[in-house]
Amino acid sequence: MNYMTVKEAGEKWGIGSRMVTLYCADGRIKGAEKIGNMWLLPKDAKKPEDGSYKMGIKNGK
Repeated sequence: MNYMTVKEAGEKWGIGSRMVTLYCADGRIKGAEKIGNMWLLPKDAKKPEDGSYKMGIKNGK
C-alpha cells in the first residue's frame, strides 16, 4: 500500500498538519498507522468530516 505523510495529507486536503495529526490520533482516518513518532496515511484516504457546525437562525427568525 502507498502511504503519505501528515504534511502531504494536509496539503492535499487544504488543512494544517496539526489537524491531520489530531484526526489520526482520534482514529478518524481509516488505515492510518503510527510508526515511531510519525503517522502514515493511505494515499487514497479521504478527509474526515469536519466536526464543527455553524450557528444559524432558528425557524427563519
